Amino acid sequence: MSKLKKALAKAKEARQQESVPTAEVVTIEKTPNSTEQQPVKQEKVNPSFVQTRISTCNPQWLHNNKIIFDCQAQEAADQVKILRTQILDHFKEIRGNSLLLTSPTAGTGTTLTAINLALSMAQEINRTVLLVDADLRHPSIHRYFGLTAERGLSDYLRGKADLPELLINPGFDKLTILPGGQPLPNSTELLGAPQMESLVSEMKTRYADRFLIFDSSPLLTCADALVFSNFIDSILLVVEVEKSSRREIKQAMELLQDKPVLGSILNKVRN
Repeated sequence: MSKLKKALAKAKEARQQESVPTAEVVTIEKTPNSTEQQPVKQEKVNPSFVQTRISTCNPQWLHNNKIIFDCQAQEAADQVKILRTQILDHFKEIRGNSLLLTSPTAGTGTTLTAINLALSMAQEINRTVLLVDADLRHPSIHRYFGLTAERGLSDYLRGKADLPELLINPGFDKLTILPGGQPLPNSTELLGAPQMESLVSEMKTRYADRFLIFDSSPLLTCADALVFSNFIDSILLVVEVEKSSRREIKQAMELLQDKPVLGSILNKVRN
């Protein structure tokens, strides 16, 4: 090839390279109806809430409901971080990502514990959290945040809503809430149905950085938590000082004897 032809070829190649746009970070998201997912190149965790309703919460409302989301309750926040660390160390060993919180009876602080634990986990750099209200008899997570949630998990299980339209981001990065929806008296059958098992399986595998926290009904009140626990990696029992009796705690542990119990939390301890 002559020197002139070589020069023309190099000029053509340079023009072709200039016409191709480049990007440092490329993110390709998988939609619910997609069957394929292309490789994702990201520099850091940056969850998208394109399909999730964003409802920013009132800080004073959160404080009034004892939700720990800033440094104003440093001692309490540190206690939650200790609990978070212990839980995550356990899940590294078992390679799981789903935790169910329940209690012997109502009123022991299970829901508030689940909320504060979810917020604390969402503060980690490489983790996102999905907080699910699985107490379908008395759903209350949305009320703690001061959110309006007329529909939720119960509506999805009855085929009255699609999951993406039920999810809420409460204004905190990397935290998503699935409300309970309309209260149901026959929630045990729905929570133990194959549809619920498939949903939990999809939640656990959809995103590698996701941790799932489920708030559930009391063990001695109904069979919901027992049935639902078959789909979960570990269970945390929440008891309250001067409220949960030894007999109730013993009965609860007997019901959970063949379940993957991580441990128990003693709530409202006075120093």
